[in-house]
Amino acid sequence: MNDKKKEQITNLFKLWSNGPVLEFTPLPPSGSYREYYRLKGERKSAIVVYNADEKENWAFIEFTRHFTKIGLPVPSILAEDLDKDIYLLEDLGDTTLFSYLSEIRSEENFNERIVHIYKKVIDILPRFQIEAGKNLNYNVCYPRAQFDKQSMMWDLNYFKYYFLKLGKIPFDEQTLEIDFNTFADYLLSADCNYFLYRDFQSRNIMIKNGKPFFIDYQGGRKGALHYDLASLLFDAKADLPHKVRAELLKYYILTVKKYTAIDETEFVQMFFGYVLIRILQALGTYGFRGFYEKKEHFLKSIPFAIDNLSWLLNTVSFPIKIPSLIDALHGVVNSKEFRQIGEVRKVSNKLEVSLFSFSYRQSIPQDHSGNGGGFVFDCRAIHNPGRYNRYKMLTGKDEAVKKFLLEESDAEKFLSSVFEIVHQTIDVYIKRKFAHLMISFGCTGGQHRSVYCADRMAEYLQSIPEIEIKVRHIELEKKDNQ
Repeated sequence: MNDKKKEQITNLFKLWSNGPVLEFTPLPPSGSYREYYRLKGERKSAIVVYNADEKENWAFIEFTRHFTKIGLPVPSILAEDLDKDIYLLEDLGDTTLFSYLSEIRSEENFNERIVHIYKKVIDILPRFQIEAGKNLNYNVCYPRAQFDKQSMMWDLNYFKYYFLKLGKIPFDEQTLEIDFNTFADYLLSADCNYFLYRDFQSRNIMIKNGKPFFIDYQGGRKGALHYDLASLLFDAKADLPHKVRAELLKYYILTVKKYTAIDETEFVQMFFGYVLIRILQALGTYGFRGFYEKKEHFLKSIPFAIDNLSWLLNTVSFPIKIPSLIDALHGVVNSKEFRQIGEVRKVSNKLEVSLFSFSYRQSIPQDHSGNGGGFVFDCRAIHNPGRYNRYKMLTGKDEAVKKFLLEESDAEKFLSSVFEIVHQTIDVYIKRKFAHLMISFGCTGGQHRSVYCADRMAEYLQSIPEIEIKVRHIELEKKDNQ
């Protein structure tokens, strides 16, 4: 983040809170290019959103105002400066439905508490779709006002080019295109006059005081009821058991009948068509973010989505002929490359610990695992060898610097406390079967103290067999690449 943007964000928070900013914390990046920050003052906190996409900002603001007016649980808009592409939202905390689900599962496997919270979510979903959808201003929808054939073809081609092609799955371009058109026409035979949230999944639902709140609906538009339920129940990494999905599908049908009449048999049949297009949309995203942009945590979702796809192909018979698409999907399910990703997921039960050294002159490393959390330790209180000419051209990897830090600084005292804190957390993470922990060490230049501390932490952790360690020295990497 550049200084000008940070100043604009800080000024908006000061104006709203009538006080200084005491904490400015970047939040983990999502699947979009929006940037999120948590700012805290003496008595207030807020989530700040920076988004250079003006139309998307307007869609979110207008939707939020509409949803708030009818009493839906969405974050309040606290302040906005859309000329500078920023706005402040109510801070709903850090507990998403996904993290809530993961924590309960780590202790008790799948239980009725999870089913109960999903039913609370489903109680509210038809209010978005039907109640809020009646008088919504669809003119602000972005990029389209309806999940129409053009929108579906975008998703299907996204899957084709960013997943099938990058995943090296063979297909016939022409016949696959014909099947895409047939599939889209079939889906559009459903009633498409409701509000479609678009990304109604477990990471876009916050849990606060046991109640669900809803975020990230700026991509909403007019569409069918089935899509959002498919997004929720077949959310890849949430990995709901099929028995639970069936129970929640029935519960949704009973709930939605309170708002509008639907034919249960027709709804269920069409539902699995929307499950399929949602899975394909998700795989396209995983392919683009994972294969193309090299963001590893998106690749980790692929095996879960393929498990869902395999179940669908083995369970559901679609009332249309789409042979080329079905062949390509069997190719995905049977792919050796995707099976290898799956094996990594199944075999690697180790906790991945990512260690970073960095310079505070730059920025704190961001967590791209999607988990958030972790530690950032400030090493600037340690006596700095970089003050002395004989060490200036060296790094924390050189023996002379190591000797200096060992004998002429408080580095070991500092690290002793750090080791104790980190070890306590790692013990809990291993018991709960968490996947990732990020630990960063910062100093002025990212060259001496932070490098030494990150490497010492790696040495300390090597004796723990249940973890896998990865170390990155940000500033040293920059020099190596010059």
